[in-house]
Amino acid sequence: MRPGGATRRFGAGALAVVALGLIGLGVSSCGRRDEAVSPDAGTVSFAILSAQGQASAAPLWQPLLDDMSSSIGVRVTAHFANDYGALVDDLARGTAQAAWLSAQPAIDAVDRADAEVVARTVNLDGQDSYHAVLIVKRGSGLTLDGILACDRTLDYGVGDARSTSATLAPQAFLFSPRRLQPETCFRAVRSDNHERHAREVASGILDVAATNTPTLAALAQQNPSIAAEVEEIWRSPALPEGGIVLREDMDPALKEKIRGFFLSYGRGNDVVAERQRRVLAGLHYSRFIAADADYLDPVREILADEALNRARASGDRKAAAAAEQNLAALRAKREVQP
Repeated sequence: MRPGGATRRFGAGALAVVALGLIGLGVSSCGRRDEAVSPDAGTVSFAILSAQGQASAAPLWQPLLDDMSSSIGVRVTAHFANDYGALVDDLARGTAQAAWLSAQPAIDAVDRADAEVVARTVNLDGQDSYHAVLIVKRGSGLTLDGILACDRTLDYGVGDARSTSATLAPQAFLFSPRRLQPETCFRAVRSDNHERHAREVASGILDVAATNTPTLAALAQQNPSIAAEVEEIWRSPALPEGGIVLREDMDPALKEKIRGFFLSYGRGNDVVAERQRRVLAGLHYSRFIAADADYLDPVREILADEALNRARASGDRKAAAAAEQNLAALRAKREVQP
């Protein structure tokens, strides 16, 4: 998200959720690392990013954490941080043992905090991923080949510099493989949020813009007349949404209980499962499904593409060669996956 106007790391579904009213993803405790307190041995501290405060998030997350505590037989406390870096540091220090993370911080947790991915989220439409897309005005006649002609006659809309779907994914999956840069392809490159760019494309002010599938879905619900005026001409590979990570050094039996809790939550036809599905719906999820670190590969590909571009720009041939090898391996892996 991420996950238009707000700075967004990897994962756009959460951004669309914010646009639809899910505000804040932290729950309790303190948001600053220097005030974090290590949990008791009989406690699992579950960390969530706090976007806009505890008051909004606690009613959404606490029922799930209470159910988790009852299921695994261990007290579960909520823990939040003001930024992903602090949250990953808390996982690395053991202040938190479990967390809900969007894709890029999940990679950081795996690489820096000895964390393990055990589950991923599925949204209310049954999707566990999303796509970056390029849109043009319907009936404009603009095609992907025309855009890739790079004749500097078109205006292009992108997102924040760290926006996955509106900046990084089109660069990694569309422009970089062709050794192209938007700055040299287009007459102008404008940075703004997803929703404004969609409106400008629909009205003909902007020729082409990068956005994502959750934004288009939300636009179709909220402003169908605008949605009808845009069409998609390119779609990225599937980009991962949020996931559940656990510290690898957690007791194996407890880890399996937590994994089992998430994979069974909201499943079934009894009144308990129905109540759990209502809890999930409040978080704009429908269920959790099994996952491991491989589901984060599309984001690793984006990061590898960034590393390659930086190395080339700096003239560091050794770093460029290493980044190119890493990127080629990730691309080859994606191409053989179903």
